[in-house]
Amino acid sequence: MGEVTVVEVGPQMVLGMRSRGEYEKIGTMIPKVCQFAAEKGIKIQEPPVYIRHELTAEEASRADKERNADIEVAVPISEKVESSDEIKFYELPGGEVARIVHKGPYIDWWSTYKKLFIWLEEKGKKVVGPTREVLLNELDDIPQEEFMTEIYAPIE
Repeated sequence: MGEVTVVEVGPQMVLGMRSRGEYEKIGTMIPKVCQFAAEKGIKIQEPPVYIRHELTAEEASRADKERNADIEVAVPISEKVESSDEIKFYELPGGEVARIVHKGPYIDWWSTYKKLFIWLEEKGKKVVGPTREVLLNELDDIPQEEFMTEIYAPIE
């Protein structure tokens, strides 16, 4: 837990939505995307993904406080579907990423990001796009100390 590895991820077809506001909106956006998939008869292939467009902890904290965070959520699917005005079908790009797993309350994830960014600096790697967070367990079923989130940062 908490060790950084470099992995190759493939492109991923998703249904997603993007908005501006506070990060707490994530909790309402993911169910909307899942409901859209269910209404279209599309099976969700993997856990939901949150795409973080603010590239530093400082940017993210400031954007959240200003209620102007760039919030994007997506669910991986296996087949193409027609988009709506609010929910879009698209492909998340693949490529080389630095991966780390955060275990514990979501509110404490800054320390895991800090560890990731220190590792990137030590290795001379640069983040080249938005990071992705994948929830690995159902948050309603376990104590916060057991929450597990994979964090992926596209690198070069």
